[in-house]
Amino acid sequence: MNTPKLLPFIAAKGLGNAHIQTLIPRFIRRGTLFTPVWETLDTPDGDFVELAWSEEPHHESAKNKPIFILFHGLEGSFDSPYANGLMHAFASQGWLAVMMHFRGCGPTPNRLARAYHSGEIGDARHFIELLEHRYPNANKVAVGISLGGNMLSNYLAYYKHDTKLTSATIVSAPLDLAACSKRIEQGFSKVYRKYLVSSLKKNALKKIHLLSEALDLTAEHVRGMTKLYEFDNLITAPLHGFKNADDYYQQCSALPRLSDIVIPTQFIHAKDDPFMNDDVIPRYELPTHLSYHLLERGGHVGFLSGSWLKPTFWLEEVLPKYYHHLQVTPSRDLT
Repeated sequence: MNTPKLLPFIAAKGLGNAHIQTLIPRFIRRGTLFTPVWETLDTPDGDFVELAWSEEPHHESAKNKPIFILFHGLEGSFDSPYANGLMHAFASQGWLAVMMHFRGCGPTPNRLARAYHSGEIGDARHFIELLEHRYPNANKVAVGISLGGNMLSNYLAYYKHDTKLTSATIVSAPLDLAACSKRIEQGFSKVYRKYLVSSLKKNALKKIHLLSEALDLTAEHVRGMTKLYEFDNLITAPLHGFKNADDYYQQCSALPRLSDIVIPTQFIHAKDDPFMNDDVIPRYELPTHLSYHLLERGGHVGFLSGSWLKPTFWLEEVLPKYYHHLQVTPSRDLT
């Protein structure tokens, strides 16, 4: 069966501005749409990641559903409007939805200094292998948002024919990390940078005893950081084996690796995304199984359609429809 085309995005009247698209979802959706079922997944290095499920994953009913997998953005969580919104939208259409929280983004502080970054695919692999073990016959669709989208792109490119996924969607991904680090220091985008760096510093201070042992950092060092580049240079990079922020950005930007992706994957990006510039847009021909949707508007993970009186979350409407053909459990060749 052919995959349907993605329905067009038309920004809500009166809400077309990029910053409005980016910010308004948090005001529209102040609470979560449902209460998730939490599960702790231990990792091979003695730490853990926390999973949020749309329903009890061990119930018999869950075993016969396709799986919707979500990877959140920088400092995101189940509480992020797009996260519980997309999970609810897919669950309402008969999917078992699950989101893996990157280390430090779930409700419980982690045991190790190690955190997460845009190229860290080890935890995602461990998580996806769990899903394959539990639900070997189910179609599995993964959606990566922002940082989670760049991470997922790296994962798909690295594992190629062994992703254990059926299809994927990448939304508002910073595919060129260096360019995005510079862009977020310009104009009104500094507001987003201030919020993100504040959240990163808050989480870093929660485990300053671990960071001080691993990196010889003090709380004063952390509190003094003001730029995303500075945080990546002093914490993200050395904590995860990179020389510095530039080395991290160069090694973990997924843009040069998109052609290595084998499974059907679509990319959704808005030209007016205030976190990025044109450097994140592929300038080379992509394989036919990859589709790139460059939208005029939408901001950063905004994509609000409808009207200013009744805005709707476009991604939550179009993605379940786009993947409706995968709701049938694939048959296994028993010969």
